[in-house]
Amino acid sequence: MKGWGFQVDALDVARWQFGVTTVYHFLFVPLTIGLSVLVAILQTMWHRTGNERYLKLTKFYGKLFLINFAMGVVTGIVQEFQFGMNWSDYSRFVGDIFGAPLAIEALVAFFLESTFIGLWIFGWDRLPKRLHLAAIWAAAIGTNLSAYFILAANSFMQNPVGFRINPDSGRAELTDFVAVLTNKVALVTFPHTLAGSFLVAGSLVTTVGLWHVIRNRGSADTGAYRFATTFGSWVVLISSALVLLTGDIQGKIMTEVQPMKMAAAEGLYTTESPASFSVLTVGSLDGSREVFALKIPYLLSFLGTGDPNGTVQGINDLQAQYATQYGPGNYAPIIPVTYWSFRFMIGFGLATAAIALLVLWSQRKGRTPTSRWLLRAGLVMPVLPLLANSFGWIFTEMGRQPWIVFGEMLTRNGVSRTVSLTEVLTSFTAFTLIYATLAVIEFKLLLRYAKAGVPELSPDPEPTDDDTERPLAFAY
Repeated sequence: MKGWGFQVDALDVARWQFGVTTVYHFLFVPLTIGLSVLVAILQTMWHRTGNERYLKLTKFYGKLFLINFAMGVVTGIVQEFQFGMNWSDYSRFVGDIFGAPLAIEALVAFFLESTFIGLWIFGWDRLPKRLHLAAIWAAAIGTNLSAYFILAANSFMQNPVGFRINPDSGRAELTDFVAVLTNKVALVTFPHTLAGSFLVAGSLVTTVGLWHVIRNRGSADTGAYRFATTFGSWVVLISSALVLLTGDIQGKIMTEVQPMKMAAAEGLYTTESPASFSVLTVGSLDGSREVFALKIPYLLSFLGTGDPNGTVQGINDLQAQYATQYGPGNYAPIIPVTYWSFRFMIGFGLATAAIALLVLWSQRKGRTPTSRWLLRAGLVMPVLPLLANSFGWIFTEMGRQPWIVFGEMLTRNGVSRTVSLTEVLTSFTAFTLIYATLAVIEFKLLLRYAKAGVPELSPDPEPTDDDTERPLAFAY
């Protein structure tokens, strides 16, 4: 497709389609991961104390969790279809590697979370309290296990281990499954992703609680909403600290296994020792040199190597090294995308933590917040960690380019050869329209049930031996 001075082919549209659907799907994933655990914690607090405030909050946020979980499942199915539709050569290359962790994710982790979520939904008045509590914890564990197996598969693309290339078929073959599961990238990406997920979930808990505290002052459930606001804010602050800690470790591993990604994230064109952290860098139009930079001395060396005087390789030196190692070509990612997505990721995360601090300050010593500016900041709060997560994944995937499997397969070699531009455009358009519709449905459902507030409780009969014929009842 030509026009307006540029050309688009099936590869470009296939990349856009996978990027759009992946980022959209991941809007639901962190909230599901984090909220599953927070709901389980709230139910545990009710189980241990008998305080109905925690039961109300469990059912309230549990309802929001279920809406988000259902939408995440629907949008996630599309991801698997794309491997066969637009990326069949890539699927052939890594199928032997990806098959194991993704099969375990589906057969064990997803089965665990979906089964026990069902038991939790329908078991409120049927299961003993301890078993019902165990059901939500099992679902939360399954959700987090699911994330680990998927991240292990993705980490192979960042740092391929535990495989060999079959010289006859040209395919990557699994030789060490344990090495794939214990990939150093996966081991640090998992806690980093979990911390980011709790950042999202804590923000939602805070926002909804804060809205009810300010808008419904004096209601019978104000105490529950105040607790939710405080609880969510502390979750945000703790998870923010964990994001920074795991991100620091991740940066050092990234410098080791993907030095070009770190160089692109900092706009570092020449190798430096010590290397300075870029607060702002303006590069040339061709992306080959630095024009202007505002830097903090020694910081990049410490972040990348743990040594203030450590050496960090630059884009131009790595490009020359890769051209010699892999053959002629451009091995640098799109520098502005990588550079700014890295900063947006950090910036939106820090802004979330700042709002959480303001919320806690507004409730100090039993005060009730009344500021409408705080309410406006609170309403924006859940969007910020979602943007941070999205830009984090954009940085992770775009910073790996032009590789689809680093050092082993270029992205242009992974696209389906028989799929035409028209076919990819058709599926891209269809998925985008469907996802836009689902976004409206998700937003309206969450808004409706969040504004409704905590439910009124009715006494739940304890299970007895003579109620076996009573049908299962949906708890909500």
